[in-house]
Amino acid sequence: MDKAQVYVGLDIGTTAIRVIVGEAVNGQLNVIGVGSERSQGLKDGVIVDIDKVVTATRTAVQQAQTKSNLKFDQVVVGVPAKDLMIEPAHGMIIVAEQPKEVSEIEVFNVATATLSRNVPAEREVVAITPEQFIVDGQGGVTDPRGMSATRIELEALVYSVPRIVVNNIRKVLEKVGLRLKHFVLNPLALAQLALNDGEQDFGTVLIDMGGAQSTAYVIHDHQLKYVAVDDEGGLNLTKDVSIVLNTSVDNAEKIKRDYGVADPDQTTANEKFPVEVVGKDEPVLVEETYLAEILEARFEQIFERLDHDLAKVGALELPGGVVLTGGVAETVALVPLVERLLNVSVRLYSPQEMGLRNAGFATGLGLIAYATGLSEIELLVTSVINHGALDATMSANLPEEPLAAPTQKRKTAQPSATQAEPEEHQEKKHKRGGLRSFIRNFFD
Repeated sequence: MDKAQVYVGLDIGTTAIRVIVGEAVNGQLNVIGVGSERSQGLKDGVIVDIDKVVTATRTAVQQAQTKSNLKFDQVVVGVPAKDLMIEPAHGMIIVAEQPKEVSEIEVFNVATATLSRNVPAEREVVAITPEQFIVDGQGGVTDPRGMSATRIELEALVYSVPRIVVNNIRKVLEKVGLRLKHFVLNPLALAQLALNDGEQDFGTVLIDMGGAQSTAYVIHDHQLKYVAVDDEGGLNLTKDVSIVLNTSVDNAEKIKRDYGVADPDQTTANEKFPVEVVGKDEPVLVEETYLAEILEARFEQIFERLDHDLAKVGALELPGGVVLTGGVAETVALVPLVERLLNVSVRLYSPQEMGLRNAGFATGLGLIAYATGLSEIELLVTSVINHGALDATMSANLPEEPLAAPTQKRKTAQPSATQAEPEEHQEKKHKRGGLRSFIRNFFD
């Protein structure tokens, strides 16, 4: 098996750590191994206990190695978009006094020039996506290699996150015995997988429904333009069910998965299920509609806040509408509920590969799909951040460390990841009596 064609994605999530092994053959990506372990040591998508994360990651890696019958030590790692900043950047280098053929080294150096700017000590650049090269004043160039030029420029988008996030990931990899090939931002991975070419081009809102948070990504012109994060997700839904039905958290999680429906209009009042209530010897029968009202109340809060944040940039006016993914997005009848709440077209994305047919695997699969889809020029630019992004053939001619940039110009930074601002409670669009009011007021 050609190791150069094998890609391993590591998705460190709040509720699960997933490892997906894929093999690229003639442009086709085949999944050959999967590992999944319940997460420990994460809070709100951020590592807070390295040792616990190491234990869970090691287990998931061992599962993936056993199922793929392959020993690997290099991974593509997903980076969450919380506290992400997106900045346009511009770099320029002089190739020669007289026109000279542009090689990989010049591309590497102009990418280095683009990143040669003052990044705050507490932040680290994890991704750079080229928008265009400008060769002797001629713009719109996607690959300048082989062209004759005296000067080349690069316009790109640069993505940075808090340094502690990537430092903790690196520590986990080191303790597990893995090497970093390169980081991939989760939204870029998801967009590669869940959106078609037209949706990425004309604009779509991709919402990842995770355990600890719900994150909306605005994709336009094949670029990540804006991020809105809401710090509520599947764990909040479980807690709601536990408190209102007076049952344990483990029981609440099982009830949510087995009987949960997001939209009460999609339930039948006479359908009931048993609940083990604290302090009672016998299970209590509860109507599915009642459970749906509990879930709906929380979903309404999440999507009202996301709606408020996305309205700042007119994101819901984009023609692609909304695409839901992530484990919580599998909740029955969530799509019609979100369509009603946001008043846009909504669809669910779930992977269709055997053994991965759940939206919770979308990020992990997206990581290797993104890595295999990178062009040579994108790999060259990415290698400025992490040399491991290149294979041995391409990296042989490049310097060990980025060269000093002769000229660089930085555009004004435009922070993109925003938290929804606190707002007074608005009157609900769809009332369902006293239970709705109680739940919303109780959990606020």
